[in-house]
Amino acid sequence: MKITVPTNYYNQFDADFTMEVPGEGYGGWKKTDLELNTERTALVVLHAWDAGTQEQFPGWHRAVEYFPRADEICAHILPDLMKVCRNHDITVLHVIEPAGTYYQAYPGYQRAVKLAGAESLPLEQIEKDETLRRLEHFKTEEAFPGKHNLEDIQRGFSRLDIPTSVRPEGDEGVAATSEQLFALCKEKGINHLIYAGFALNACIMLNPGGMIDMRRRGIFCSAVSQAVTAVENKETASGQLAKQLSLWQVALFFGLVYDVDDLVHAIQNKQDC
Repeated sequence: MKITVPTNYYNQFDADFTMEVPGEGYGGWKKTDLELNTERTALVVLHAWDAGTQEQFPGWHRAVEYFPRADEICAHILPDLMKVCRNHDITVLHVIEPAGTYYQAYPGYQRAVKLAGAESLPLEQIEKDETLRRLEHFKTEEAFPGKHNLEDIQRGFSRLDIPTSVRPEGDEGVAATSEQLFALCKEKGINHLIYAGFALNACIMLNPGGMIDMRRRGIFCSAVSQAVTAVENKETASGQLAKQLSLWQVALFFGLVYDVDDLVHAIQNKQDC
């Protein structure tokens, strides 16, 4: 079924060279009604983690400041969005972090493994010398996540799980790799993935099952603005400016951006194009 959804896009033209800053001539963010084929679209929830509490893993939370925002989204945004998709026969997929075994019992993961077949060989790695090892060690201790936080992060990952509110239901597809997610997409003819989860400018773009890998396979990759958050730094955190920039990157390089209320309303009302 095809529905009409109010859709955000970015008008990245025309630079005005009569202006002091030509890029300020761009049209910027706009919204229009666009068609969405629900039979070939899936909502994909990537890296929705149960990361415990600040009291349990203070070092992990000190290094990953977006956890409270992610928890809020998992509690109050994603459950309703996922329910609407499920109730109206829109595919829901999950991309997990392959740490431990918490995901392996899901029927949808077992199906993804079977569909994807043998795992591809890991990419060949360049040899590291002592200088590179020292640079990597320095970054770990002094840039991210900080030497004093490492133990808590390791403990957190050792009991990683999916929050109860957003766990897979039935045989919903569960992928740990890009090959598995692509196989799940091929199974149902999915060519448009609408991403939710964490974090937009990190795992959603960069990790296995993320936008870069899926775009290379011809899949159109969009995002739900209110169902994602981003890694922020000291200078961007108060205004969540990194998230805003990342949404622009999605709109420019990958797909489109939906507001959750617009998407839910359009699905519920099934307005045919």
